Amino acid sequence: MSESVYQRLRERLDQYGVGFPATASGVEIRILRKLFTEAEAEIFLDLALALEGSESIAKRTGRDLKLAGDLLNGMAEKGLIFRLRKGDRDRYAAVPFVIGSFEFQLKSLDRELAQLVEEYFNEGFMTGAMAGSVLPLRTVPVNRSLDVAWPVAPYEDARGIIKTKDKIALADCICRVQQGLLDKGCNKPKEVCFSFGSHADFYVERGMGRYVTQDEALAILDLSEKAGLVNQPANMINPGGMCNCCGDCCGVLRALNRMPKPAEMVMNNYTAAVDADLCTGCETCLDRCQMAAIAIGADQTAAVNPDRCIGCGLCVTTCPTEAIRLHLKPEEQRRRPPESARELVAMTAEKRGIAAKPA
Repeated sequence: MSESVYQRLRERLDQYGVGFPATASGVEIRILRKLFTEAEAEIFLDLALALEGSESIAKRTGRDLKLAGDLLNGMAEKGLIFRLRKGDRDRYAAVPFVIGSFEFQLKSLDRELAQLVEEYFNEGFMTGAMAGSVLPLRTVPVNRSLDVAWPVAPYEDARGIIKTKDKIALADCICRVQQGLLDKGCNKPKEVCFSFGSHADFYVERGMGRYVTQDEALAILDLSEKAGLVNQPANMINPGGMCNCCGDCCGVLRALNRMPKPAEMVMNNYTAAVDADLCTGCETCLDRCQMAAIAIGADQTAAVNPDRCIGCGLCVTTCPTEAIRLHLKPEEQRRRPPESARELVAMTAEKRGIAAKPA
């Protein structure tokens, strides 16, 4: 019976976002057994991505109201589901494993779970789920890498996104925390990930983050650019969060690095190119690039592989001779992000060939 509920839970999670595919080793079931009790797994199967109050959930599923409310609130505190608080009313919703319950383990992640997640990412997630999905994050160029003469869409401007947000929370990067527990990763700044609006409230309520002002958030963007971190907001026009990522730790960037053509996977309308006449072959750009998209040729000048360039612009801002520039891709290659989380879910479901709304 217990194994059955975890199998059903895995199947449900596989219908959300980039999925939660089965593996030969069954490591994904070990993750679920560590995170969920059987009772929590059962009630998760009765939830949807849409928010719903505990009274409605209890009535709809034939559960005792107090027991259902206590269970749901406990699951929210454990980061297994999302909770929206307005006044004295709480509403709850199911979440994917990524981005969702994994990120919500920020304050409780231990070495055992970090190791299980690493095994799962390597066996079934990084090359399986990610390869066949619309990525949950998209890359936007660091602000100083863009030509000031170009009109830049607001959703392609990290600073512009921050300036539209009234409520911002700052938290540690879950990927850097996870890799650190495994004695891997890097020493780049850790407290660099943003959540906005109701997502910010959830992070602060659970002690995972702290509120910051727009000016403080902009300063974090400057720090992230200096450290060579890639701006990655959630993959929609009006994102609920933004990460600042490195290729050593970030699950998305690590997965992209395994792809032969990362540029095809990322929703970014820019690519870098080198002016060979200005390049001195100093190799500064090699350290800044997170995708191994730049190489020094026999003529001792840098060249960008457009199949690997994700258009982050980090190479541009530190080139001492200004030999590297970002260029808009041809119009037929440009893509507009989904309008909303709902549209992202629908696009991902269509690409993966699954039902967008599991029964």
